[in-house]
Amino acid sequence: MRGKAILVWAATAALAGFLFGFDTAVISGAEQAVQRVWQMSDGLHGIAISAALWGTVVGALFGGLPSDALGRKKTLIGIGALYVVSAIGSALAWDPVSFTVFRFIGGLGVGASSIAAPGYISEIAPEKSRGRLVALYQAMVVLGIL
Repeated sequence: MRGKAILVWAATAALAGFLFGFDTAVISGAEQAVQRVWQMSDGLHGIAISAALWGTVVGALFGGLPSDALGRKKTLIGIGALYVVSAIGSALAWDPVSFTVFRFIGGLGVGASSIAAPGYISEIAPEKSRGRLVALYQAMVVLGIL
């Protein structure tokens, strides 16, 4: 890979960071509506909303396993599938439990991508621009929050 192709692939992988930040910002604006719609107790509400964060912890702890076994690129493609399942499932959730499960699945993707995306970017980046390109991931997290 050369020049612009590396930048395009690095930016594409860094979109995983954008999704992390975006999810954090979006759920904070929707969480009270979610509680109202399903008339959740405060405890269940807390579990449902924090499920993505718990998934992130698990995904980060174990995200290196598929990255090492399958490679970062294939792992990122699989993570994309987790994001799609989570987004559609969360939007179409029929009760608080299904919503919580789909949020957890999304968290698994976020956690695993926090391992796989910077690793992939560092693998494809030339030595002279590796730090800047890997920093794209973190910059995209912040951009997603905004």
